[in-house]
Amino acid sequence: MNPLPGSVSIREVAPRDGLQNEDPVPTAAKIELLDALSGTGVRRIEAVSFVHPKAIPQMADADQVWAQVRKSPTVRYSALVPNSRGAQRALAAGFTEVEVVVSASDTHNKRNVNRSTGESLDDIAALIDELHGAGASAEVIIATSFGCPFEGDVDPKRVADIVDRVVADGADRIAFGDTTGMATPRRVTDVVTLVRERQPDIPVLLHFHNTRGTALANILTAMDLGITEFDASVGGLGGCPYAPGATGNVATEEVVHMLEDMGIDTGIDLDALIEAAALAQRVVGRELPSGVLRAGPRTRLA
Repeated sequence: MNPLPGSVSIREVAPRDGLQNEDPVPTAAKIELLDALSGTGVRRIEAVSFVHPKAIPQMADADQVWAQVRKSPTVRYSALVPNSRGAQRALAAGFTEVEVVVSASDTHNKRNVNRSTGESLDDIAALIDELHGAGASAEVIIATSFGCPFEGDVDPKRVADIVDRVVADGADRIAFGDTTGMATPRRVTDVVTLVRERQPDIPVLLHFHNTRGTALANILTAMDLGITEFDASVGGLGGCPYAPGATGNVATEEVVHMLEDMGIDTGIDLDALIEAAALAQRVVGRELPSGVLRAGPRTRLA
C-alpha cells in the first residue's frame, strides 16, 4: 500500500453524466449550474457531451451551453464524444480534452452504442489519431470495469487487455467506470493492481457510482493503491439509462467532506460546493441522494 496522498484531483461530472439521466433541463439552468461549479475551486469539469440529439436529447443543446458558460482559467473542461462527428463538434467548440467510452462488457457496449467492444476499440483507435492530429488529448473511459448488469462479473484481465490496446493506440489517459455501482474494494484492488503491473505510467482516474453504498470505501481503497484522480457528481446526480435501478455517481460534496477531514487537499470550497448541490437539486426538481447536502458537514451544529 502507498501512503495517502496530500492532495486529490476531482473531476466534476454532473453537467454531463449527471444531467443526461434527468428529464431535459433548460439551457439557462445548465449554464447556471456549470458557472456555479466553476466557482467552487474544482479543477476539472466534464462540461458537455456532443452526441446525436435523438440518442440523448438531454445533451441536444451542448453547443449553446458551452458557448454561453463563463469559462474559468483555473478549470480544465472536457467533453465526451461517441464518434468522429462528435469529435469534430468538440474540436470546433475549442475543447482540447476529449473523452471516448468503451464498455468492458460486450452486452453493455451493444446496448450503449450497438457495437461489440472490439468494434468500438477499432473506432477509438481512429478517433485518437483524429484528436491528436487536432492537438487535443484523448481519454478512454472503460465502462463496466468492475461488473456488468447484464453479464455479471467482468474479468480484470479483460479490462487490462483493453487498457493495453488503447495505450498502444495512443490514449493519453484511462478512466475506469463503475457504471452501475458493482465495484467493491476487493474488485478495485484486483483491477488497479493488474493494470498497474502492465501499464505503470498511464494516468488513471476512477469513476464510482454509489448504487450499493460502497463508493467512498472504493475511493479510499484506490487511494491506498496510489490513485489520486476521481470523478464525482454534485448532489449524487447520475445513473445509467441502460441499467434500471442504477443510482447516481458518488456525491462530490461527500468525497470532499471526507477528504477534508482527513487533511487531504482537493482545492474545493466545501460550502460553495454544497450551495452548488442545492442548486442542482432545484434544477432537476427532486431530492438528491447526498447525505452531506441533506445534513450539512459534520461541523454544522444544531
